[in-house]
Amino acid sequence: MKRYKLLELKVNNITLPVKIYYEKRSSVSGSLSKRGVIIRIPNGLNRLVIDKEIKRVLEWAKKRVEKNIEHFKPKELREYKNNDILKIGKYTYKLNIEYKNKKGSSGIIKDDVIFLSISNRLNNKERQIHIRKLLSRLIGQHRLPELKKRINKINKKFFKKNINNIRFKDMKTRWGSCSSKGNINISTRLLFAPDDVLDYICVHELAHLIEMNHSKRFWSIVEKVMPDYKEKEKWLKENKDKCEF
Repeated sequence: MKRYKLLELKVNNITLPVKIYYEKRSSVSGSLSKRGVIIRIPNGLNRLVIDKEIKRVLEWAKKRVEKNIEHFKPKELREYKNNDILKIGKYTYKLNIEYKNKKGSSGIIKDDVIFLSISNRLNNKERQIHIRKLLSRLIGQHRLPELKKRINKINKKFFKKNINNIRFKDMKTRWGSCSSKGNINISTRLLFAPDDVLDYICVHELAHLIEMNHSKRFWSIVEKVMPDYKEKEKWLKENKDKCEF
């Protein structure tokens, strides 16, 4: 897959990135989310046709945004401060933030206290970005042994497949991923989810070790292990905006 170019779609005070890809496919497709517009174009199309299709998808996306402006407005992210108490899922942490004259930022968790050392060379927005990324990584590492135990237990009981690696990953657009080599990634956004919802994503990714797609057979495998999986998907859909650092 080859990226063609990057554009922007501006609607009122909202600016969304537009990513355009060339790839092996039979037709043009467009998708829209809070994160932007993705347009997928078949290889070999005439340039005039490409420009026409891009214009068509962007007009479609613009109308969708105009109909639901509130949905696409940028969300105000939490600003983290020293001594904040964080409730992440069933865990509670206290923040200890220090600003130091250094290039990068770092952190560590000790006894449920998160110690962050943040560069004071950054503006406030950049500091908050550093804090969010550190929190995602550190808490993911803190919860990783539990995640491995959870996935291995489900795998031993229902799938009995070889797993190569398990990790939490800072994924913004997916809840999880699984490669054919047995590498399973779980989004750190699921640190905010109830245990049964996390279990569902673990089952979902383990099922991909049997079916690397979302076919009927794939969903029958998921349903056999977790008959009420649709309830978990509903929770994710309704609460995804709450699952953010």
